[in-house]
Amino acid sequence: MSRRGILVVVSGFSGVGKGTLMKRLTEKYSQYALSVSATTRAPRKGEVDGREYFFRTKEEFEELIRNDMLIEHAEFCDNYYGTPREYVEDQMSQGRDVILEIETQGARQVCRQYPDALTLFIMPPDARTLLDRLKSRGSETEDKMESRLACAVREADCVEQYDYMIVNDDLEESVDQMHGLIESQHWLVSRNRDFAEQIRSELKVFAKGE
Repeated sequence: MSRRGILVVVSGFSGVGKGTLMKRLTEKYSQYALSVSATTRAPRKGEVDGREYFFRTKEEFEELIRNDMLIEHAEFCDNYYGTPREYVEDQMSQGRDVILEIETQGARQVCRQYPDALTLFIMPPDARTLLDRLKSRGSETEDKMESRLACAVREADCVEQYDYMIVNDDLEESVDQMHGLIESQHWLVSRNRDFAEQIRSELKVFAKGE
C-alpha cells in the first residue's frame, strides 16, 4: 500500500553530532529527505549555500516570514533559522520521510502545525563529552562557547517535550535506532485508518458471500 511520508523533528545541543547523524542516516537509508533550513548565520568552512543551509541576510529572511514561506522560524544564538514550507510538503506527498534538524523553539512551532510529527532529541553520553566536542570544532571563540553552553542549559529544560531521546555515543547504533523509531511510526493505527477501513469493508463483502 502507498504511504505518505512522516515529518520527523530532530533537536539537540550544539556539538552533540546532529549533522553527522543526519548525514549517515540519509547515506544508509534511501527513504529520507533532509530538509535544508534557511539561516542568517555565516557559513562555516566547507559549507555550501543550498546544501547545508540556505544562507540569507536578515532582510531576506524577514521577507520569507512575511510571505508565509516558512513552516517555522526562530532566533537562536543571535541568528534566524527557518524551514521552507514547499520542500517539506512536496517530499512528504511523494512518500519520503522528511527530517527537520531544528532547535527547540522551532520544534514547538512545527508541532502546532503538524501534531503527528515524530520528535527526537539527541543527547550526548554525558555533559563532559558535549563540552569536548564543542572545543574540538576549533571554530568557537570563548564568547561563542559561552553562548552555546548557555543555550544548552535552556534546551535541557525542553527534553521532556519530545517523544524519544537518542544518546549519540556510537554513530551506527544511533543511526539504526533512529531509523527503527521512524519506521515504527508508519504502522501506528492512527496513520493507517483508511487501510483498516478498506479491510473491514472487504471482509464484510466476503462474509456476505459476494
